[in-house]
Amino acid sequence: MRNTGRVKIIDVASAAGVSVTTVSHVITGRRQVAPATRARVEDVIRRLGYQVDATARGLRTQRTTTLALLVPDITNPFNTEVAAGMQEVALAHGYLTVVCEAPMNGPLLSEVLQQLTARRVDGIVLGRYGATRRDLDRVTATGTRLVRFGRRLSEGPGDVVRADETEGARTLVEHLVRSRGCRRVGFIGGAPGIEPGGERYAGYRQALLDAGLEVPEDLVAWTDFTREGGRTGAARLLSADVPPQALVCANDLIAIGALDIARERGLRVPHDLAITGYDDIDAASLVSPALTTVFNPGRDMGRAAARLLLERLEDGEEGAAREVILAQRLVARESA
Repeated sequence: MRNTGRVKIIDVASAAGVSVTTVSHVITGRRQVAPATRARVEDVIRRLGYQVDATARGLRTQRTTTLALLVPDITNPFNTEVAAGMQEVALAHGYLTVVCEAPMNGPLLSEVLQQLTARRVDGIVLGRYGATRRDLDRVTATGTRLVRFGRRLSEGPGDVVRADETEGARTLVEHLVRSRGCRRVGFIGGAPGIEPGGERYAGYRQALLDAGLEVPEDLVAWTDFTREGGRTGAARLLSADVPPQALVCANDLIAIGALDIARERGLRVPHDLAITGYDDIDAASLVSPALTTVFNPGRDMGRAAARLLLERLEDGEEGAAREVILAQRLVARESA
């Protein structure tokens, strides 16, 4: 039978010999449906080319079935992993994920948040931001569900998904001190006061103190979470009166920039200078020498954030804010 118009859910129910409610349960996954019945309904959906009418569904549920991910840099491969994880979970539940960028050194964060809530997105994942409490309260006041990356539950509204950034950085410094014998270790962070740089710096600092070493304040540079930021920070620290034996970088992009400067200055990595990154983006294993870094589970963070939002939205989950903490691990390669 050739379909000459938009297929409706009642058409699917009729062709499958089931109720509209059963078709709805198959589509949403909210209720169990017998495997044979589910297979029959799914076959009819494919054969007729049925698609959920998002507009009609939104009018009925007062939702847009849209989730948003807001990040400071959409070119950072870590954020790409987060977006992929979010979309994987969201699509399985009939939600669309949109990704927006608002650079950390600009005034766009509040404006983008306002635009997202005005368009009635159902949930927002705020990735790696120094958002003000006023920004966060404005989001939750509209009824929009919120998940934040990094920081602690006590530092704002909404659920939190994070990895143990402090412990991850601590393991990097411990590796440099114990395995490489480094005593003078520098740190290159992103913008000061913006996570995850602060937490990673805290782990760096604590590891040095635990090893009985001084924290060399002349070897700490705050720049940007970019390759150019790494170039700037490394050039500054390598010009110190007593240069570092190693550089701990707050992400892999910074570390790649530091590798650039080391190469320009004729330094052999890791023989003359050890360099570590953070996040384990694909490029970390492709540069030469390959980066020693910490695996940061971006895709899993995206999945976890989407699940938290959907539990609030689909299951009506209320109650206290929740925190999901994901494990990280040291990835030892050639640079340190």
